[in-house]
Amino acid sequence: MKLILAESKLLKESVGIISELVSEANLRIAKDRIELIAMDPANVVMVVFKLLSSAFIEYDVEKEEVISLNLDSLNQVLRRTKPNDTISLELDEDSNKLKIILSGDSHRTFNLRLLSLDEREQKVPELNFNVNIDTDSSILENAIEDVGIIAESVAFFVDKDKFQVKSEGNISDAKVELKKDENVGIRLDGSKAAAKYSVEYLKKIIKGGKLSDKVNIQFSNDYPLKVDYNVLNKLGLSFILAPRVSNE
Repeated sequence: MKLILAESKLLKESVGIISELVSEANLRIAKDRIELIAMDPANVVMVVFKLLSSAFIEYDVEKEEVISLNLDSLNQVLRRTKPNDTISLELDEDSNKLKIILSGDSHRTFNLRLLSLDEREQKVPELNFNVNIDTDSSILENAIEDVGIIAESVAFFVDKDKFQVKSEGNISDAKVELKKDENVGIRLDGSKAAAKYSVEYLKKIIKGGKLSDKVNIQFSNDYPLKVDYNVLNKLGLSFILAPRVSNE
């Protein structure tokens, strides 16, 4: 197995975001993609990551492999990547390590020991949403950051051609209203939908905007939230977040 990635940002930023939610995970290295599907330790959010073979300048995989890694350790290595570096990944089965070579002005080699994790495959749940929103990543990020200073949860509300992001504390409240226009696409099946989610998790999820300028948001009444960031023919990073049930 030998993989060489010229756009180091695709892997560096992805692992950085995922490692804030999941510390250890299995990476499936298939003939056409690298894939990670994992739950956070609290079983609140599922992460689905795909880095397609078309994103690599060299992608040589003779047989499918599943390797287990400490994502915090992987993130520490990838943080040493410079913007113009290429990342080379090779599997050393004899030493049970993943060799990572960062090549640019210098040639740096790191060897990460593989873990022994349960290889049971995580299944992405089949979900049906009645709200589908396409917008700029920065619009979602700013909305979450704005209302997130008030309380520990954020309410999403859609009614006709309007998307509201709201939070309410003991003595304060905040609301961001986004109307359907060229920057906010809203598709609603039904009259309205509302659900509440954790600010702590949302603030980690919206970091996906480092990878893509666009975001897709799907939810339903008191139902999981799905947030997708995609880079055409290269990458997909999705999050499925459980709704927040509280008496706030």
